[in-house]
Amino acid sequence: MQGVKSVWDFIQNEVLGMKWLNRLIGSLLESLGLDVGGKVGGTVQFFLYDVVKIMVLLGVLILIISYIQSYFPPERTKKILGRFHGIGANCIAALLGTVTPFCSCSSIPLFIGFTSAGLPLGVTFSFLISSPMVDLGSLVLLMSIFGWKVAIVYVVLGLVIAVVGGTLIEKLHLEKYVEEYIRNGRSIDIPQEELHFKDRLKYAWEQVVSTAKKVAPYVLIGVGIGAIIHNWIPESFIVKALGGNNPFGVIIATIAGVPMYADIFGTIPIAEALLGKGALLGVVLSFMMGVTTLSLPSMIMLRKAVKPRLLGTFVAICTGGIIVVGYFFNAFQSLLI
Repeated sequence: MQGVKSVWDFIQNEVLGMKWLNRLIGSLLESLGLDVGGKVGGTVQFFLYDVVKIMVLLGVLILIISYIQSYFPPERTKKILGRFHGIGANCIAALLGTVTPFCSCSSIPLFIGFTSAGLPLGVTFSFLISSPMVDLGSLVLLMSIFGWKVAIVYVVLGLVIAVVGGTLIEKLHLEKYVEEYIRNGRSIDIPQEELHFKDRLKYAWEQVVSTAKKVAPYVLIGVGIGAIIHNWIPESFIVKALGGNNPFGVIIATIAGVPMYADIFGTIPIAEALLGKGALLGVVLSFMMGVTTLSLPSMIMLRKAVKPRLLGTFVAICTGGIIVVGYFFNAFQSLLI
């Protein structure tokens, strides 16, 4: 058993966490005369290490996920979802959301297409919630930083929010609050060309390049903020604002994430730095969920597709779910880390 644990620790720390890279960067900076134990040297080390680590993991993960995604073009996804009914359809939609693009703004056009095609509204919202909040990439990245327990529970609870949220929207019969041009839209079945291995690999690589270009600015900003938090903001301030003595930390973190726009790759460095400074686990994960699911730019885009009442219901369900998940992680933090 000890041998298995040793192997897993090596995978988590040296393969996924790439701690060897942190040590290498630290040695290089020290050879250049920078004190990595100081604020400036520590900031530079944190920034370089997290940027390189996230972009490398990002490239590998997108290549794998995009290859899988090549088997699920919109028309095929629509046909798969059309075979299921009730809560089973919500579960399948939430799971399919895990193999789609990494941010909410990328998922909204697919949501519009599925809704125009006549899929149940609750099913399309289960997809819309899970797509930015939970993906295969988030599972691996969270595992590399917070451990496998946190990563798995995060993904499971994210899927629960997606399924419950979509089911509630379905039960409320809010179809009339979808904009008319979408309700009256009709999708055309386009025959899907069967792709070969080389075609899928080419598609996956194109997705790597395209996604890397899109997310790189947010990764740089996120890592920069994380580096500042990690090395310049006093631990006492973080503990006071987001630690165990503040019962409203989860709510504050969820709301704070709304004005921002980033995918999970840009929010993880901030979450990592906050956790290291003493913020509670539920607080940092609520912040991540708030940014990826409820960001203001994506809500503006969604408003073009749905009317205020449906948009408000969506925001209320997601916000409530994220806050509940945050307090759950706070309550069981000692068991998960």
